[in-house]
Amino acid sequence: MADYDVVIIGAGAAGLTLADRMGEVNQRRDSPLRVALVEPPRGPHTPPPRTWCFWEPDGGPWDRLLAARWEDLSVVGPDGAEYRSSAAPYVYKMLRSADVQAHVRATADEHVEQRELYVQRVADGTDHAALTALGPDGDRVVLTARWVFDSRPPSPVPAGRTHLLQHFRGWFVRTAEDSFDPDAAVLMDLRPPQPRHGVAFGYVLPLSTREALVEYTEFGRTPLTTPEYDLALKDYCDRAGLPEVEVTATEQGRIPMTDARFATRAGRRLFRVGTAGGATRPSTGYTFSGVGRQAAAIAEALVHDRVPVPPVPHRPRHLAMDAVMLRALDSGRVSGADFFTRLFSANRFGDVLAFLDGESGLARELAMGWSTPVAAMALSTADHLWYSLSSRFSP
Repeated sequence: MADYDVVIIGAGAAGLTLADRMGEVNQRRDSPLRVALVEPPRGPHTPPPRTWCFWEPDGGPWDRLLAARWEDLSVVGPDGAEYRSSAAPYVYKMLRSADVQAHVRATADEHVEQRELYVQRVADGTDHAALTALGPDGDRVVLTARWVFDSRPPSPVPAGRTHLLQHFRGWFVRTAEDSFDPDAAVLMDLRPPQPRHGVAFGYVLPLSTREALVEYTEFGRTPLTTPEYDLALKDYCDRAGLPEVEVTATEQGRIPMTDARFATRAGRRLFRVGTAGGATRPSTGYTFSGVGRQAAAIAEALVHDRVPVPPVPHRPRHLAMDAVMLRALDSGRVSGADFFTRLFSANRFGDVLAFLDGESGLARELAMGWSTPVAAMALSTADHLWYSLSSRFSP
């Protein structure tokens, strides 16, 4: 008999979301599942606290933990023109990872065990998988499980034609005077100097009238150094009319943006979730909504004793559109600043957010496509189709 029915590796957004679902699963089952959430011991392998932003209608499962929420959004073009709109039917939301971790620890039932282990190896098997790990004292531990869900970054990364990074650094800032509207967020400010390939932008997420997360982000091939990010953030604060800010905390990271396909099944008993399982939307870097859809599908399968294969939470046509956009940005055919300015200035923000989250219809998507640089996007579409066909028929 295996030690656990389910082992979840990693306590990031994907691991915590899935662990949070396990209580509901056990409530709906006649016999509860034995679950372990495995994360590295606190130390160099522990990720720093971070924020997760996403959009969804009001009444979501994490609403009670939100650090902030915004119904009004704005996008600022390279020339300083501001386009402001309601996010309806969505609300843009922010969660802090520390709050989610505390919630999962506090609400986990007696069947969900949290273990601090550094996983070294996962071996698939016919009846169960086996994890070899090191404990906090360096002792070797072997666990077995019917199902293993691994949220760690895959190694090697799947092959794809285009590989960009959404890389960023953010300052949590405080001002001496009221400087922010807590009900409105700047989703994308395209006034920073633009790279030759990709796009650079800032955004401002107010937490109060005097506090906000100010972030500098690029879609590009290589990240910046920390001093380069700080210089870009200082320049952006000046452009945004925030010359005097006190930096109270920072966050920094990188998210893959690629047309590579991530398999959600790694073996008979092994599955990948989160970014490792294709939950990241290639064109935006947003992952949290995809994580939620994967966790919901896994939970439903476990309730009914089905094989819990996580779905890829994005439709094939959306992944194809994303591949075209990434290629257009990476090749330099399209200016990212021009692309996003046109997209948001010509369409309701709610419609754009629906598309970016995979909830839009084909007719609306085609209409939005006409607001982007049509000739350059058409050329990139033809390029993508030719590459896809030649790859399919080449040895």
